Amino acid sequence: MEYPISAQRARPQSFSRRLQKDLKKNKELYLLILPVILFYVVFKYGPIFGLSIAFENFTPVQGFFGNDFVGLKYFKEFFTDYYFARLIKNTIVISFSTLIFGFPAPIILALMLNNVSNRLFSRAVQSISYMPHFISTVVICGMIVQLTTKEGAITTFLAMFGFPKVTMLNQASMFVPVYIISGIWQSIGWGSIIYLAALTNVDQELYDAADVDGAGKFAKMFHVTLPSILPTIVIMFILQVGKMFSIGYEKIILLYNPLTYSTADVITTYVYRKGLLEGNWSYSTAIGMFDSVINLLLVIGTNKLSKKISGMGLW
Repeated sequence: MEYPISAQRARPQSFSRRLQKDLKKNKELYLLILPVILFYVVFKYGPIFGLSIAFENFTPVQGFFGNDFVGLKYFKEFFTDYYFARLIKNTIVISFSTLIFGFPAPIILALMLNNVSNRLFSRAVQSISYMPHFISTVVICGMIVQLTTKEGAITTFLAMFGFPKVTMLNQASMFVPVYIISGIWQSIGWGSIIYLAALTNVDQELYDAADVDGAGKFAKMFHVTLPSILPTIVIMFILQVGKMFSIGYEKIILLYNPLTYSTADVITTYVYRKGLLEGNWSYSTAIGMFDSVINLLLVIGTNKLSKKISGMGLW
């Protein structure tokens, strides 16, 4: 007995057929996202092809295909490099210092602004704290250099409390504090935007229930506010950990000098010097690839740990 066609189970369409139908239906949306796709293809996925340089004795004259294959030679050279231990140590110290002191700063600012009853004052603080984010890194570093010289405003102010009047960026022991504090000042306002947006979605009824129970501001913050924005905090934390070994080399390059290499020189600045200044393309690519693999492992590991502890993660 044959059933009518309408009663028969419809055969599932292939992916290509469904994609064609969706392209016709939402072609305007695909046109909007096209520049983003092209950006990632050209500037993110395209350069992956260049990682082959790390396994060759590369010279620009020979191109990508005319060089001798050397395997893991440059990776071995990096692991036995005289500066390897110093680079790893400095990268870890600066990265963890940024994570420990810099990551909570926007959260704290957002929580403080959320509890300010004067909306005009709150908006003024937000605007002022956002401003450094829009200033060029070159300009920011120029300001830091001038303010921390022997006669700079910051050094002069600290000298009133017994701090020695020295050029801070010529002191290896002072480089990390200057870098971390200036980084917090530059990013705290902009970083708080995400948390302020998350705070607007907190259920107001939870605060009302806490008021009925007699909870104070701190009790509501720890038992209502923070748990409500915890998913946002976890995601931002995973993303922050994922770029720990790729800390902003531009700012470090603009601030450091041979006197502070012992505490300021990190993997990314070493890649810059070896690749662009010395022309050792294969060696610098091998170091950069090592750095990227570590970052990938950090993202995967942090995501798994987060899902195991809190049940939340990026995927």
